[in-house]
Amino acid sequence: MILGVIADDFTGATDVASMLVRAGMHTVQVLGVPDGGLPEADAVVVALKTRTIPAPDAVEQSLLALKALQAAGARQIYFKYCSTFDSTAKGNIGPVTDALMAALDTSFTIACPAFPENGRTIFRGYLFVGDELLSESGMRHHPLTPMTDANLVRVLQAQTGRKVGLLRYDALQGDAAGRIAALQDEGAEIAVADALSNSDLLALAEACAELPLVTAGSGVALGLPSAYQRRGWFEPSASAAQLDVVAGPAAIVSGSCSEATNAQVKNWLAAGRPAIALDPIALHHGGQSVEQLLGAALAAQASAPVLVYATSGPERVKEIQLALGVEAAGTLVESALAAIAAGLVRAGVRRLVVAGGETSGAVVQALGVQQLRIGPAICPGVPWTQARLAQGGDALLLALKSGNFGGPDFFAEALRAAGVDL
Repeated sequence: MILGVIADDFTGATDVASMLVRAGMHTVQVLGVPDGGLPEADAVVVALKTRTIPAPDAVEQSLLALKALQAAGARQIYFKYCSTFDSTAKGNIGPVTDALMAALDTSFTIACPAFPENGRTIFRGYLFVGDELLSESGMRHHPLTPMTDANLVRVLQAQTGRKVGLLRYDALQGDAAGRIAALQDEGAEIAVADALSNSDLLALAEACAELPLVTAGSGVALGLPSAYQRRGWFEPSASAAQLDVVAGPAAIVSGSCSEATNAQVKNWLAAGRPAIALDPIALHHGGQSVEQLLGAALAAQASAPVLVYATSGPERVKEIQLALGVEAAGTLVESALAAIAAGLVRAGVRRLVVAGGETSGAVVQALGVQQLRIGPAICPGVPWTQARLAQGGDALLLALKSGNFGGPDFFAEALRAAGVDL
């Protein structure tokens, strides 16, 4: 193994795995830390569900993943978080980074959530989502991890006792390694790195390929394989993204309330395609039930792929959270959608799209999936993946989509890419 990745949610794990496969690395994603050791591959991504849990628990799980990756011989460790740098108000990114640095006995790493292909760029330490500052984007309304400060140096410095510096964009046009050395001489232990384009990510990856630890979104992973190849560590494979052909019914489950996913649900509904809406307040008070929703989904799915969604706009989200509580509302939706997804799969669905990081984590856990093969990208950051069901061993295609990713027609594009005739 060359690269061992610790991802703080399941969609983020498939996101970074997709970047590696795209560059020709055989990549396997495991869900949680398996008891029997890790599979053989150029890169292994350990998908955790630690973004929104208490920081001590996130640290403990991340260190267990690190131990497993070290035992499997990983040459470099990559802590992957979201391209919008969100965790919790107190922050899990800083504490986990601190713990990994201590365990690896390293005094320096970078922090770079940039992903220009999806509109996430960093300029002088400020994170932009498209043309907007992070703090002015839809992330300011995120129901679990709202982001109201776009200055990543300031955000990260509040989460760690280590000195946080800035690796400016202009350094990437020249001697990036030299500037990193200068930052270390100035006492910086973590450097937020600017990146405005893929060329910046490639330069950053080249400068950081031999660091024991990299912390980033998925963008930096795009450049690491070529840096490894130049060092003679591996040769790209043209078949890295190849999956089996899987037939069978298809469905979509959506729990994300991001602006992007709201647009995707709206587009699906506008096309007149089958859809079932989950109302958390009605579900809580007994006006809806998981069994009723699953039955309606199965009836609708008999004629065409069905969407089951709890996706709502900011005002409705606030209303639900006021009525049920933030954590209770999130848990209710995740568990209900996971149970519905599991019911759809039991009924024969074999091509499943899941929107939302927390929802994806709940769904794959409900399905008992422990390992994913990474396939071709549907859009930047979202690949199709393949799992084997615990009962019967049937192949299942899963597309685990981060809430903020994909264009308005993503659901239909994903299904068509899996061979579904809409």
